[in-house]
Amino acid sequence: MAPSIRERARFERRYGPWAVVTGASSGIGRAFALEAALRGEHVLLAARRAPELGEVAADLERRHGVRTLVVAADLGTAAGIAALRVAAEPLDVGLFVAAAGFGTGGAFVDGELAIERELLAINCAAVLDLTSYFARRFVRRGRGGIVLMGSLLAFQGVPFSAHYAASKAYVQTLAEGLQAELAPAGVDVLASAPGPVASGFAARAGMRMGATSSPQAVARGSLDALGRRPKVVPGFVSKALTYG
Repeated sequence: MAPSIRERARFERRYGPWAVVTGASSGIGRAFALEAALRGEHVLLAARRAPELGEVAADLERRHGVRTLVVAADLGTAAGIAALRVAAEPLDVGLFVAAAGFGTGGAFVDGELAIERELLAINCAAVLDLTSYFARRFVRRGRGGIVLMGSLLAFQGVPFSAHYAASKAYVQTLAEGLQAELAPAGVDVLASAPGPVASGFAARAGMRMGATSSPQAVARGSLDALGRRPKVVPGFVSKALTYG
């Protein structure tokens, strides 16, 4: 369902005209890019896979009449982060969504340290670097929005997903702290904590999932909450797991 005229106007006023979405080639990131476009935002899409990014960009331009830019880069590296910052610098960005990330599963002592370091770089270090960059821009601008993706797993230690849960606890806590810190400057920050989502996440993490929320429900619920609440548990399944 498309956002209402009132919601589009709210977004244009608070977060337009450009959104930056990481992890935008698939899953939750791609859904955020679509939801931003439905609200009239032009979108800078960032992820590692250039062909998939190109497909997303072409689809958004064709179906929703927005402008797009693509940055194919590994945000787990300094070079990747620098490339995204260079692309964003000349744009009037008002919304940053940090949706890039991945998980690992299984016994901690059996995991590959190199992969866990990669997880830390993408899930935490890149979020820190880019949030700092866009937060400073938005404070100078006097308005803007930041969405950081936590998880239901962020609220406690989780055996056999220990490091992934810890990385999401970092993001969740950062978002909650920044929400209070940046609000007086006109910058909205949202901590989004979805539960299981139907995306490529589980396959890469080696996890099995039962009932799941759709990426679209997570993205829509998050952007609907931005500027209205400090945190959200988006998606029907996530809410059922929280309150059931």
